[in-house]
Amino acid sequence: MKKIVIGIDVGGSTTKIVGFDVSDGNSALMEPLFVRATDPLTSVYGAFGRFTDVNSLSLSDIDKVMITGVGSSYIQKNMYSLDCRILKEFDCIGLGGLYLSHFDDAIIASLGTGTALVHAKKDSAPVYLGGTGVGGGTLIGLSKQMLGMDTVEHIEELAKTGNLRNVDLRISDITNQDIVPGFGDTMTASNFGNISDIATKGDIALGIINMVFETVGMVAVFAARQHSVKNIVLTGNLTAVAQAPDIFESLNRMFDMNFVIPKYAQFGTVIGAALAGVQG
Repeated sequence: MKKIVIGIDVGGSTTKIVGFDVSDGNSALMEPLFVRATDPLTSVYGAFGRFTDVNSLSLSDIDKVMITGVGSSYIQKNMYSLDCRILKEFDCIGLGGLYLSHFDDAIIASLGTGTALVHAKKDSAPVYLGGTGVGGGTLIGLSKQMLGMDTVEHIEELAKTGNLRNVDLRISDITNQDIVPGFGDTMTASNFGNISDIATKGDIALGIINMVFETVGMVAVFAARQHSVKNIVLTGNLTAVAQAPDIFESLNRMFDMNFVIPKYAQFGTVIGAALAGVQG
């Protein structure tokens, strides 16, 4: 007999869902998926239906459903009379980040509409540290006003043609002093501080992406230093943006940190929710 623990992360219009198969006493992660809909309730029931259909699950196969996310408050009663439990999103961020990275101690940065930071340690409750309003909402909002584009995939594709030298002011532009040895020519002194009259849309798109990721990265670096941690795990939808690995690898080298974007990073929070059900 199957025994499945399901996690659901309910956003405003996007819901993510995943499961752990604990039938044989182990905990095997099932392929996560997400759906979009016009409202949270439609989204969560659509995700549940699709997940059970794809994995050929019946209601009797499901042990419990762990729900988190900003839209979880819309779930006022148990789904299909299943055992449903509402979880704090920050706890799920911490649990999911450690599970995906295999670290015992890390700062987890969840890059969604804004960015939340959680300090997670093995065998300890995750601690919410705060965050920044800079995130995916910033990327989309600025791109809509400056480029007339509000689709992340289109923005990142345009940014592949960009050159940050036509947008950002670098340390090497204002001083010969090597503040961080070897990085004066690439370290940003001011985002959009040197925007050129001939800057292309690709330059601007790359500048916006770079500003968002550098802001998130530096806030995470400060949090990591405060807690004497080097591992910073990046999760959330923005981790899928094509420019993310290069920008965060540059921050790794500059500040001697260990930014990591693990497999299934987009699903870190929902994996954490399901994992909470597995661990009890």
